[in-house]
Amino acid sequence: MNKEASPTVSTTPSAPAVVLTRHCEAETCADPSSVMTLLADTDGCTSYRSTFAKGAVGAPAHFHTRATELFFVISGELQVLVGEEVTVLKAGDFLAVPPHTPHAFAAAPGCEADVLFVFTPGMGRFDYLRLLGSVMRGETDPKEIAASSERFDNHYVDSPVWRAALERSV
Repeated sequence: MNKEASPTVSTTPSAPAVVLTRHCEAETCADPSSVMTLLADTDGCTSYRSTFAKGAVGAPAHFHTRATELFFVISGELQVLVGEEVTVLKAGDFLAVPPHTPHAFAAAPGCEADVLFVFTPGMGRFDYLRLLGSVMRGETDPKEIAASSERFDNHYVDSPVWRAALERSV
């Protein structure tokens, strides 16, 4: 796409609109261990990029009932739980987690991670990411996260496998 050209926006109901987010114009949300760059939040997909510091805890075990979550590791290493298995994704690795599959993620032990996340379909998740950052910074009561589970399709579960993996990481 030509840098000077404006994107063409489709207006037909059967074709989604083109989304172009310039890095310099993207909103960011930060907490003590990560920075999220918000890229797209449409009915078709939600996408953001997270950079995790060493030791960043990422997300606890959870699942989505409607969305598939896609992970692409740009650099560094990301430790992930999928179902009952813990593995490490490295730069260039891609993972797709279908609905109803428990998963979690954190920067791999001793590593930073830069990860592109995509949810399909999208569903207004930027408000969740803003809420999450606010909770992590201590500005909002963590109970707000639990109260938003249906709205944002984030359903937290207990995972002894993930807890054990995190304990080994310390």
